Amino acid sequence: MAKPFSELRERLLRAGVAPRHVRRYLTELADHWADLTAEEERAGRSRADAESAALVRLGRMDDLARAMIEQRRFQSWCVRAPWAVFGLAPLFLLAAAYLVACLILWSGWNIFLPGTDSPFVRIGGFAILYFDVGRLLFYSAPFLVGWGIGYVAARQRLKAVWPMAGLALIAWMGATAQIQASRRAVPGGLGHIRMNFFTLAPSSQAISEGLLRALAILSLSALPYLLWRFKRARSVSA
Repeated sequence: MAKPFSELRERLLRAGVAPRHVRRYLTELADHWADLTAEEERAGRSRADAESAALVRLGRMDDLARAMIEQRRFQSWCVRAPWAVFGLAPLFLLAAAYLVACLILWSGWNIFLPGTDSPFVRIGGFAILYFDVGRLLFYSAPFLVGWGIGYVAARQRLKAVWPMAGLALIAWMGATAQIQASRRAVPGGLGHIRMNFFTLAPSSQAISEGLLRALAILSLSALPYLLWRFKRARSVSA
């Protein structure tokens, strides 16, 4: 008897109801269904007949779904403002990750290399591990944000248009992100550190390398979401 509720769950998610509201609503329905089943059993019905009768008393699936779908306050922000969820929010998250990476670079520069013009010099000891934390964050951030986009889209059962648009923006930003750190070459910026986004050098080699990086980031960050869509398409057609 769990099948009607699983079908209702999928229907609500596809209609844009936020997962937290779907989860709470189905929990309430399951509790009410259990109470109605107990009433029918006390009336002398068998367990199977009691469950069927309780489901009829609970209401038609169309009515149960409509009760949630027609209320805008239950709609997910993925449906209300997909441009913000898959456009602005991922870019802000990636920018925040890059800011943290820059702060790690700046602090390590001042702690381990206070007299050098640039932190991009040969180092050893604990400094390697310290700078590697920021380096790992810098290179992994586009993939982490991209996987987050895929998770949100899969959880909400969204079509691919907005998630793929967000993944393309992240790939573009990640592929063109560049850090400059020098006391002489970067007189301003955050502690003589500056980052550039969304621009490539005018040379054909730089453009081709940037496009290849963007394609690699897009492919790897979109892979989990695309695998989920493929698996889901197979399960529906089966």
